[in-house]
Amino acid sequence: MRHRTSTSRDHPGSVLERSVRRPAPVDGQAETGAARATTQITDLPYGPKAAEVAREAVAVALHGTEEDLLDDARLITSELATNAFASGSPPLVLCVDRTTPSIGGLEVEITVTDGGCSHPSPSSPPAPEEEAESGRGLVIVEALADAWSLTTGTHGTRAWCRLTRNARPSTAST
Repeated sequence: MRHRTSTSRDHPGSVLERSVRRPAPVDGQAETGAARATTQITDLPYGPKAAEVAREAVAVALHGTEEDLLDDARLITSELATNAFASGSPPLVLCVDRTTPSIGGLEVEITVTDGGCSHPSPSSPPAPEEEAESGRGLVIVEALADAWSLTTGTHGTRAWCRLTRNARPSTAST
């Protein structure tokens, strides 16, 4: 089975491109003062390989970022994809939004959707039994993400989280 990935990186007119502060520029216009955003959408296999494909897609989407952010994002994405396969139904889709605000820093939003499930979403992650081999996924997401949500339904489930890194202060002397 082949996995489809769509990516947009500052190509004017691209369907996936978006600007946080104003519409995407048209040919010949410069984008000044606006955030730079990239969106990557990946169809995940409905099976045990979902987490592996999701980790690889996040690594591509976040290429060049700090290693700790990449590690957190890969772990979170793996947990969300595993939950989608284990509790949901096809199709599984991963969306990674990477935004660099004009003031610096980095914001990453990771969303995994599936075709739905019959379980209600928990208000907070349930604590797994000490000896349990599974059940820690949402606890991990809650610990690593700056914000997250889970919305379940019979026609679709959406797991979302945000990771942010602030701009590093300038070390140059004035």
